[in-house]
Amino acid sequence: MSTHPVLQLKKNEARRLRAGHLWVFSNEVDTARTPLKAMTPGDLADVMDENGKPVGTALVNPHSLICARLISRRPGVNPTRGWLADRLRQALSLRERFYERPYYRLVFGEADGLPGLVLDRFGEVMVGQLNTAGMDMLRPRLEAALADVLRPAAILWRNDSPVRDLEGLKREIVPGPGQLPAEGEVVEGALRFRLDLMSAQKTGWYFDQQANRARVWPLLAECGRVLDLYAYHGAWGIGAAAQGAAEVHCVDSSAPAVAAIRANADRNGVDRIVRPVHADAEKHMDQCLADGERFDAVIVDPPAFAPRSRDVKPALKAYRRVNEKAIRLVRPGGLLVSCSCSAHVHEDRFADILRQAGRHVDRDLQVLMRLEQGPDHPVHPAIAESRYLKGMVVRVLPSF
Repeated sequence: MSTHPVLQLKKNEARRLRAGHLWVFSNEVDTARTPLKAMTPGDLADVMDENGKPVGTALVNPHSLICARLISRRPGVNPTRGWLADRLRQALSLRERFYERPYYRLVFGEADGLPGLVLDRFGEVMVGQLNTAGMDMLRPRLEAALADVLRPAAILWRNDSPVRDLEGLKREIVPGPGQLPAEGEVVEGALRFRLDLMSAQKTGWYFDQQANRARVWPLLAECGRVLDLYAYHGAWGIGAAAQGAAEVHCVDSSAPAVAAIRANADRNGVDRIVRPVHADAEKHMDQCLADGERFDAVIVDPPAFAPRSRDVKPALKAYRRVNEKAIRLVRPGGLLVSCSCSAHVHEDRFADILRQAGRHVDRDLQVLMRLEQGPDHPVHPAIAESRYLKGMVVRVLPSF
């Protein structure tokens, strides 16, 4: 017998959940029958349809637009240490199928049945984000479950994401159990990268591009000059240099990121090939165009231009503007690698933006490869937002 309070839905509002979605919006709750506002952020509740039939167990936050997130299709579920360990083992089994070494995203929120939890693995060190009130409340149990499943040497909670604002949670960086090393390490292919986990962006590394880099790096082997924009710690560009590119410019607006590019290039023996550039990406492109510089490949992997749905219109303009400049910088027959991590900009719209950008600067494009997030970022088929990363590798030609 369940002891959870009941969250009653309005008529027909259970259909989307039964079709596979996990989110309950506050306007879907029958507040006349359910005291939603009386609930505490992080509470467990049994979600019921209008007839009192169970939909599942959810973690609740009455102060958020998404007021509940299902963690099970069964009512009365209690996310104990053992229950969480089972979910972690399920997530781990997927990653171990695809990755020989322990460098990947271990948990990708809703897609792994743990809404609000992001967890990255850097060997024996775990770095995570608790982005909902429910997951934030479960932190002690999660740490215990992680100890049962992986026995990490250290855990760091990078709870400084803006999405915590929507949940009424404080932004903070909280050390978990264990002794965090001075630097973290990532291994991709034959390359090794070091990073400061306490000050790095988000959880520290963009594992979502790991599979894409492995596919694209060989295409850059014969390139003379490569321009890596929004380079962060230089993974795209350093990989191109290691494959045989003759000259690589890695551009980032962050001074610490540029210092990391320099250190990682030296660590991987390509410091004479890689040139770190501390500059705004667009301004740097403008200067390169003014100077008549051209490249055999240009990589455009910016941060999300549309973090919210209302940002889509200006984001589309920004993607087109940036890609027009990048295309103009590519020598005839060269490559453009262009990506978007904005969940609200869908793949077909992004592809159309690239088409428009090419035509506007009188270039023809040949699509060679489509890119998406790796298997450590599985897509939840009912939640479009979980498929957020898209990209294309195109050959740039003079207009026919």
